[in-house]
Formats: sequence, structure tokens, C-alpha cells
Amino acid sequence: MRQKYILLSLLFTLVLPIHAQKQDAMRQAVEYLASQELGGRFPGTVGDTLASEYIVGQLRKLKFKPIVKAKKEKGFYHDFTYGKKVEGTDRTEERTTHNIIAVLPGKDKRLKHEYIVVGSHYDHLGLGGKNSGSRRLDTLGVHPGADDNASGDAVVLELAKHFKKVRSPRSIIFAFFGAEEQGLIGSKNFLEWMKQADQRRINLPATKEGIVAMVNLDMVGRMRDDALSVSGTGTSSDFKAIAEEVARQTNLHITCTPDGYGPSDHASFVAVEIPVLFLTTGGHMEYHTPDDVPSTLNYDGMQQTLEFTQELVGRLAKMPKTPDYISVPSTNRMSHAKFKVTLGLMPDVMEQSRIPGLRADIVVAGKPAYTAGIRSGDVIQEIDGKPVKDMNDYMQRLSELQPDTTIPVKVLRGEKLLIFDVHLNPAKK
Repeated sequence: MRQKYILLSLLFTLVLPIHAQKQDAMRQAVEYLASQELGGRFPGTVGDTLASEYIVGQLRKLKFKPIVKAKKEKGFYHDFTYGKKVEGTDRTEERTTHNIIAVLPGKDKRLKHEYIVVGSHYDHLGLGGKNSGSRRLDTLGVHPGADDNASGDAVVLELAKHFKKVRSPRSIIFAFFGAEEQGLIGSKNFLEWMKQADQRRINLPATKEGIVAMVNLDMVGRMRDDALSVSGTGTSSDFKAIAEEVARQTNLHITCTPDGYGPSDHASFVAVEIPVLFLTTGGHMEYHTPDDVPSTLNYDGMQQTLEFTQELVGRLAKMPKTPDYISVPSTNRMSHAKFKVTLGLMPDVMEQSRIPGLRADIVVAGKPAYTAGIRSGDVIQEIDGKPVKDMNDYMQRLSELQPDTTIPVKVLRGEKLLIFDVHLNPAKK
């Protein structure tokens, strides 16, 4: 018994520093990518370049294979150019940025020809401003994007370290996509480029059919109550069972959504019939504002997400059969909605499968919802006479509303249905 106790104690002292090292590495990655120096990582800017150089530097240290065989460090970059309409004119401004792609060949002779993409986007909103997606339309300032999506980048870098060490039967593509905030442009360009690339020069499957699954991490830095949202669980036969089993193993509460659509890069893959899993810890009041800074992140929660994703990808990588693809109709209407108003509350996206409506996790004092009488814990049932069943409905309703109007909001408080008249302010926070 004494020997067993000593062994357990030694194991504990060995494991703890490893966890601490991983958390420290993720914190360092977030603090750099979301620093003022990088200016919000808008595509084609100096900050965008610095962010991509940092990520490539980490991949080079791990001695990953670049996508282009002959170009050494430049081989990690997949450049693309896209057009952005200049506000108030008929002119289109072209911007050039890139995806960052690294490849880890599989170790199984049969399965190594099948690839899993593990991805996140590294761009953000820059200084914000009108038509940028910022929720503070009247504020020009660095939008650091710590949760969106330096958190995802930090976790994917740690996943790259892990699988470089343990390897996997299937090959893994680690992808950091550019220009996601502009409309999933980087991931769409990557999939299109694969059709045209000279296969003799790249370390990728010969066709997009060689990609058998995509796992996307976007906004995974604000875990609450050990809860994680997993979308796309219906896009392949075994995905839901695998995700639920991994959740039990890692002691996480997951909310599963069958379809694989939504406002992040996994949608580009499901659109070409590749099964996907999308992981997120959900929205918050700092989303798309200058207040999305590194100090607001839950690094213990990021460690939990890392452990969940390591096990999840590991299981996908060793599935004996190729994952099938199932077409699931989209229930997500969020797209890249621009909000002119805010209610001033933080929805609890993790409760959406267990209650009728959307629970208000935090209602901010002084904001429209609070002023009208809505309180934390109230469950939103309707906004402006239209039903709210989940986060998608909530975001859609917000996108339809106009400032300086008063609309009814129906909530469930305990067993009582209450209606509050909410006067809407412009979206600042």
C-alpha cells in the first residue's frame, strides 16, 4: 500500500508540471497574438504578418513538414488574394494574406493516406470601425481577439506538439486560416487551391476526398462550468458517440448540435461534404470589442479543451473505417451578422439543449435588458414577438433590430412568463 501511495505521489508531481507547462505555453501564445503590438491582426497588415511569422516559427521548431516541399520556411504559407469593397465607392481593394499549413504524416500504412484537418483562424478585426464586425461601431481601437481566436490558435499549437510526439495512424493537417472574419475566405481558398495544386510539390492528399474529417476550434478561451459546445456531431455516423464518450472521460459537459454549419471555417468543409466537428466555449460580452483581452481568458478551461480535443482527434485518427458523411440541414442562421443594437446580456449557450429558450447568464447593470427589468437567470422565449429557442435564434433576432426602438421581450422566470419592454441602444457593449 505504501509503495502504491508513493508511486501515485510521484505520478502527480510529474503530471502537474506538464499541465502547467502547457498552460504557460498557451498563455504566452495568446498574450503575443492578442497584444497591442499586433494591432488586431487584420488581414494584410503588419500585425497579420507578425502573427503568421510567430505561428510558423512554432511549427518550424517542431520540425513539421510544410505544405510546399521545396521552399523550407516559406513552404508553410498558402498565399491568397481577395477583394474587399471600399466603403462609399465602387472600388474594390485587393488584400493578400495567407493560410499557414503544416502536415504530420500518419504512421499506419493504410490510414496514412487519409487526412484530418485540425484548424483555427488567426486573423481578427484590426482596429474595428464601421462594417468591420465590431460590436462597438463608434470606437476605433485595437480589437485584440484574445478569445477570437488567439485561444483556438494556442490550443492548436499545443495539439501539434502533442501529436508530433505521439503520432497518429492517419495523417493530420494543422491549419491556421487567414481572413476568416471577412467571410471564411482562407478556408474556402485552401479547399479550392487543393483542386489546382501540383501534387508533386505538396505534402497534401491528391484530392479533397483525402480529407476525411475537419476539427475546428474557434473561441475556446472562456469555458464556464466545465461546458463545451460541439457542433457537427450529426455529420458522420460515429461522431456524436465519440464526442460523448470523450466528454465522460475528460469530465466535461458538452452540448451537441448535429449540423456542421456556422460562422467559422468548419462551414467551408461541410459545404464540400467533409464531416466536421466544431468546438467552442461560446459567446460573451467582450466578443468583437476591444475588451477581448488575454486577462479575460480561462486558461484552466483551455487546458480542459486541449485534453478533450487531444482525445477526440486521437480517436478520429484511429477509426478503423473512413468516417462517412451525412448531410444535415442547417439550423444555424447566424452567418456573419452585423448587430446595430445590444441587449446587454451574456447568453448561456451551454444550457440551450436542456431548457426551452435561451438563458441569460449575465445581465449587465445599466444596459437595456437590465433597465427593462430582465435579470440573470431569466430564460428568453421571444424577442419582438418572434420565438427564441437557442443561440442561433437569439443572434438572428438581434441582427433584425434597429437602434432607438422599443421591443417586447418575453422571458421565463421560474414558472412565470413575463414580458418586458426593452428600449434598444446602439451596439457598444
